[in-house]
Amino acid sequence: MTELFMADVAPGHPAMETDVAPLILALRPGLTRDAYAKFAEEAHRQGLVFTAAYDAVGRCIGVAAHRVLATSRGRLLFVDDLITHPDLRSSGVGSRLMAELEARARKAGCTRIELDSGITNHGAHRFYHARGMSIVAHHFSHEVRAVD
Repeated sequence: MTELFMADVAPGHPAMETDVAPLILALRPGLTRDAYAKFAEEAHRQGLVFTAAYDAVGRCIGVAAHRVLATSRGRLLFVDDLITHPDLRSSGVGSRLMAELEARARKAGCTRIELDSGITNHGAHRFYHARGMSIVAHHFSHEVRAVD
């Protein structure tokens, strides 16, 4: 893998639309561009950071969306989304993003990195296991329906 440059991109910056959004939308195909923009603005106000990985020619080739959380189990860096450009999977981009996240977690005084991964995303599971991550919990979900 060639040299990568990491940059945090905030909502409102042109790179959010041109660089970050296409990769996040590839990961989250249920989101529309408008829904993504609204999500990004609100989540950024809640502390979500969008870190983009750029190659030597300035092409965005990966994104990690993450935030530091204080929990009863200690301070942690939570990764909401991690994606490598589909054409560049298994090229080291994800590993470089994970290394960047670990450095940021250490600097922020976090005791660990946590993330959720869909139960059928076996490729991601292999990636995370290969980086020493363990499955330590089940994440439960319940849909809250609006009452008319």
